[in-house]
Amino acid sequence: MTILVGTASWTDPTLIKCKRFYPPGCSSAEARLRHYASVFPLVEVDSSYYAMPNPANSVLWAARTPPGFVFNIKAFRLFTGHQTARDMFPPDIQPHLPQNGKTSLYYKDLPGELQQELWCRYLEAIEPLRAAGKLGVVHFQFAPWVICNPHGIRHVEHCADVMSAMDGYTMAVEFRNQTWFDEKRRDSTLALERERGLVNVVVDEPQGSSNSIPAIWETTHSRLALIRLHGRNQETWNIKNAVASSSRFKYEYNDDELDSIANQIIEISKAVELTHVVFNTNYEDQGQRNALKLMGVLGVTHSDDA
Repeated sequence: MTILVGTASWTDPTLIKCKRFYPPGCSSAEARLRHYASVFPLVEVDSSYYAMPNPANSVLWAARTPPGFVFNIKAFRLFTGHQTARDMFPPDIQPHLPQNGKTSLYYKDLPGELQQELWCRYLEAIEPLRAAGKLGVVHFQFAPWVICNPHGIRHVEHCADVMSAMDGYTMAVEFRNQTWFDEKRRDSTLALERERGLVNVVVDEPQGSSNSIPAIWETTHSRLALIRLHGRNQETWNIKNAVASSSRFKYEYNDDELDSIANQIIEISKAVELTHVVFNTNYEDQGQRNALKLMGVLGVTHSDDA
């Protein structure tokens, strides 16, 4: 079994500002990615959630990382049911958006031809990573209001249909509404993921709110498992108007927590060929420090992973 450990993003402003992870003089985009890839074998691209990715960036990322390095890339927010500001769409698309008086749009607001065009552009933008053998999963983190009802299930299956029509792409699913894994619907959700070949994202996150799901340590993909660690900061989980999104995930795992998580990772890894572990504790260098500590507990090194 192979376990790859990494973090969500390598360019968070608080990470760069703290000056603890990147060495002196490591200030260019190329230098930062090369340094990150010398420490970790896996990274999650979060910028593709906020705006459509750029194929030129994918080419550069592939060229600046060593063989075996893996990028998990988040799906564009429109596809996952989130409200999307008009200026987040490609400039040439913006004049063709529905003129309905809304400053933000949802997937359902767009006509089918625009939906299809955005899917095509998204997949074309990440194709260089796939072609280079460096694309891990396309990570769909569905909005908290995408609930387990007929409409929500149809949308998840619609996304799965689009992704399955393309060879070489693996879709991972992270829900943000507890209805998907309540006692009544847990088994049917896992069955859906298994039937469609989707990766069930195992989360570690604060509990007790409707936009939290429990950690479901189950594999649903024949080859790959994905664990995403958000920290356990209950106070900031639903913070409003945070200066940066990283403020929500300010959390340092202690040794006992990492030992327990490592044991569960080892167990789930026995069922698959490859396990990805991503720390989304992206305040300053907490994610990197958490990831390095977990690698030590697991007994994996960058060279072993790659």
